[in-house]
Amino acid sequence: MRSERVAMIDWEHPELAIQTQAALLGLNRTGLYYRAVPVSPEELALKRRIDEIYTASPFYGSPKITAQMNKEGWGINHKRVEHYMREMGLMAIYPGPNLSKRRASEGVWPYLLRGIEVVAPNQVFGIDITYIRMRQGWLYLVAVLDWYSRYVVAWETDETLELPFVLSAVDRALACAVPTIFNSDQGSHFTSSQYTARLLAAGTRISMDGRGRAFDNIFVERLWRTIKYEEVYLHDYDTPRQARQNLTRYLAFYNDVRLHQALDYRTPAEVYNTGR
Repeated sequence: MRSERVAMIDWEHPELAIQTQAALLGLNRTGLYYRAVPVSPEELALKRRIDEIYTASPFYGSPKITAQMNKEGWGINHKRVEHYMREMGLMAIYPGPNLSKRRASEGVWPYLLRGIEVVAPNQVFGIDITYIRMRQGWLYLVAVLDWYSRYVVAWETDETLELPFVLSAVDRALACAVPTIFNSDQGSHFTSSQYTARLLAAGTRISMDGRGRAFDNIFVERLWRTIKYEEVYLHDYDTPRQARQNLTRYLAFYNDVRLHQALDYRTPAEVYNTGR
């Protein structure tokens, strides 16, 4: 986690400059000097409700979420909801206006899964990021999911949306297996040169959700809903460490114990390991 890497910084080291230590640990040097302003109870409550509405209806954009919250009496404007959703890494899964122009200068790759039947483990991995609420803040969770078995191949958490925690999850997934296709949305983490270089070096084909395809990464969206309803929303995590410990236990349960109706009441681990 980022907090653990930050704790490794030696501010009094006689030889290694802070910039060098930050580079070695995969940290943004500027971020080391930032001291977060305590989050207000109002902001926490608003973000909790935004997360709940989005999880239940991931096709809702900021206008509909604003309308729903105001119907409930929150009295919030669209700009504030939009700002919070951006901070939370939430985006409606339908294509918004001018999507074809979005990040045109970055590394957007074509969607490769149109018409393809997924028939075996390690054929398609999907990756995505979600928001995990805590009592006094939040974390971000990234997971790599095998589409065939619904097995969570790798995951990682961090307190920021900086790139290294995503790369860490990708490295762990590729150490487990190299899929034929690695699918994601067109978010900035997944269009970065560091991300795409890893996949190309491993020999997997890069796929990104295309315009007009609302449910390209639907299996990961279902995973987020399951994690939040069965774990996150049932607990108030006091610290990032507690959140990670709980998620570690839950994801082990999800992979190895939880029966899936779509898998003929088998576990993801059973299907993943049997089909390899």
